[in-house]
Amino acid sequence: MLDVLFAGEVFCDLVFGGIPHLPAPGTEVYADRFAVSPGGTANRAVAAARLGLRTGILGVIGTDLFGEHLAARLAAERNLDPTWLRRDPAVHTPVTVAVTQEHDRAFLTYEEKGALRPEVWEGELPAVRFLQLGIGRPLPAWAAEFRARGTRVVGGVGWDPTGQWSRDLLTRLAEVDVFVCNAVEATSYTRTGTVEEAVKVLADHVPDVVVTDGGNGAVAVDGTTGELVRVAVPRVPAVDPTGAGDVFTAGLITGLNHDWPLATRLRFAGLCAALSVQNLGGANSAPRWEAIDAFLERTPRIPEADLIRIRAIKP
Repeated sequence: MLDVLFAGEVFCDLVFGGIPHLPAPGTEVYADRFAVSPGGTANRAVAAARLGLRTGILGVIGTDLFGEHLAARLAAERNLDPTWLRRDPAVHTPVTVAVTQEHDRAFLTYEEKGALRPEVWEGELPAVRFLQLGIGRPLPAWAAEFRARGTRVVGGVGWDPTGQWSRDLLTRLAEVDVFVCNAVEATSYTRTGTVEEAVKVLADHVPDVVVTDGGNGAVAVDGTTGELVRVAVPRVPAVDPTGAGDVFTAGLITGLNHDWPLATRLRFAGLCAALSVQNLGGANSAPRWEAIDAFLERTPRIPEADLIRIRAIKP
């Protein structure tokens, strides 16, 4: 059985860091750091695998240079099963150029239709405890089949390039068990002014909802009690925020997999996300247990009960 299967688009990220500003048309700006990293759904999959979850990834990449690099990188990750990562010679592997500064980033992406999340499942469905996928468009039939078999479905969403933030998304929340998004996405889809207001609206549509709020931490509603919970995120020097939300999601699912209380899940997910921003590249910077251990040793403010839970799952 897999602990979690991540389904979605897989990118090869070319990450430029340490730039003073974005280049204006006709000018050139030099970066002082560069990395090639798996991106998109791979951010979450690599992060979960490094946290010790038995992880699978479903997506489509090409057989080109970028696809070869991604396939080799993902196959080398312990606990990550690439069985469902399809290779299509007719598809150009999606590529994103990420230009990052300390607190923000900008992206330039090339993606073909054939590299989108597969709508048809080929072969038998594996046994899976958690399925994570985007709900920005209608969910495929196989997602409902997973859920009917007892898999808990964790929904996410990304930036809406149309700027419409269609409220159709709220109707799709009935098809998932947990919804995770960031503050801009939450307030835009709910037409609210604050994260707290947005969380309450979303909680009317899905049992468990978590909204990440950058340096302000995360806000969630306890699906059992209806309590609003906000947990702060550790303050760390930031190099590249790319993929921090993906790492947060992987940490949150780790906590769900171990049946932790909501505040513990949020605290651990925020810790993992904070560690990830200290290096370049989304999947590349997903923390390993050595980094988590070191952080816990030098951070006395984490509640003792949380420390016990976190240390108990170390592989």
